[in-house]
Amino acid sequence: MKKIITYIVSGLIILFLACMVLFDFNSNKKTNKSLEKVTLAEVAHTIFYAPQYVAIEKGYFEDYGINLELTLTAGADKVTAAVLSKDADIGFCGSEATIYVYNNGEKDYLKTFAQLTQKDGAFIVSRKKIENFTLDDLKGKTVIGGRAGGMPEMVFEWVLKEHGIDPTKDLNIDTSVAFAAMGGAFIGGDSDFVTLFEPSALEIEQQGYGYVVESVGKLGGVVPYTSYSARKSYINDHKDLIENFTKAIQKGLDYVHNHSDKEVAKTILNQFPDTSLNDLEKLVKRYREIDAWPKTTDFTEESFNHLQEIMQNSNQLDKKVPFKDLMYER
Repeated sequence: MKKIITYIVSGLIILFLACMVLFDFNSNKKTNKSLEKVTLAEVAHTIFYAPQYVAIEKGYFEDYGINLELTLTAGADKVTAAVLSKDADIGFCGSEATIYVYNNGEKDYLKTFAQLTQKDGAFIVSRKKIENFTLDDLKGKTVIGGRAGGMPEMVFEWVLKEHGIDPTKDLNIDTSVAFAAMGGAFIGGDSDFVTLFEPSALEIEQQGYGYVVESVGKLGGVVPYTSYSARKSYINDHKDLIENFTKAIQKGLDYVHNHSDKEVAKTILNQFPDTSLNDLEKLVKRYREIDAWPKTTDFTEESFNHLQEIMQNSNQLDKKVPFKDLMYER
């Protein structure tokens, strides 16, 4: 009799556990189906965007009902093209891109609704080791600077002028190389310097092809460097989604500011499988030291105007655009 009771109890326990597993599976299926898919086109995949990858790895987007599909779309011009053509729902690139679209007369132009970085993320890499480097060391040299009209190149030129250096006369800036190809062009070419984001700059160092000598971001001031934007119509039709997307990014920023370099590096390690944890920790620290990440996704009219000053300085903008026209105020 005891054996029969034991068998019955055991059977009931197994049945109960099976039901629990099945319930959990169905619950997860239901949850996944309820998530709203969002395609995000990012301009580059760099440790500079650590808070975004934290939000992905920590599941913050799922927490807010978003199934995020991240796609690499190299170049801010290509990011905006993807958003305007509806191949992507949200674009992530330099804030200057929204100004170009607006000035081109696009009716359903892009509005920015959140920022992720507030400094330039590029580092100046020298082919030769230079002790006590100053920007004067660039005079008479050739620098691969990035695409003309892009944020990296414009901020670099602005920094040079602020230090009394004429970008057109005192040095040669090569703007013919695509952003993704700059590291390879430096290795295979004869330029003296290149401006690179991480982990590319560190990889150049480790391979013995160059030395990081300065941070452009440290010299360039606060600017809404990389931000999230979407078409006006998309924002109007998805206000709750935009709000939730922003909350997920804010949680990523909060995590970065409230955790150590090593903890952040561990969290985003899956995003950079070719970079060691030790190197990731160094690079997170490198960006933290230049105050690359803002405390909030909101940015000020002052920083937006600074962005436009940089664009005017590079002869890429004739007239400033009103802050209220391109900012989505939640």
